[in-house]
Amino acid sequence: MSGNGDGAARILVAGIGNIFLGDDGFGVETVRRLAGEDLPPHVEVADIGVRGVHLAYQVLDGWDVLVLVDAVGRGAAPGTLHLIDATADRALPGGAGVPLDGHRMTPDAVLALLDTLCAGTGATPPRRIALVGCEPACLDEGIGLSPQVAAAVPGAVRMVTELVDRESALPSPIRRTP
Repeated sequence: MSGNGDGAARILVAGIGNIFLGDDGFGVETVRRLAGEDLPPHVEVADIGVRGVHLAYQVLDGWDVLVLVDAVGRGAAPGTLHLIDATADRALPGGAGVPLDGHRMTPDAVLALLDTLCAGTGATPPRRIALVGCEPACLDEGIGLSPQVAAAVPGAVRMVTELVDRESALPSPIRRTP
């Protein structure tokens, strides 16, 4: 794989969620809006949706930073944004025992398997994994975000772009050939 030329950290921003379950589509809507932003060339924005296997393959492509964007229930008011450092979550106890099942590759399963997947392929795991999450109001069947979560999307876009700016200032520790 070739580098980006300027030595900046390669960043993958992955929107996760099911657009058919109301506010669970938060991550997908946020990355849709991010795709219209003027981001540096070393940043890729991907709509992962519910395709955890696709996320696993993307992560193995040698990213320095992984930013997941998803609905996250943490008990706060609907529409509340959270920035969570999930770097340590890939070392979850029992992660090596998680089965490789394409139908059950949720983002947490991908993170739990990350070190095993990287060891098996020779890939380097991201040095940082962040989660930009939004407290959902409704996860019932139906398309469209609740008013609270829809109102939080612009703030999430700002949160991700600020994170990208901070992480872009750090050099990539992953060696690539031109």
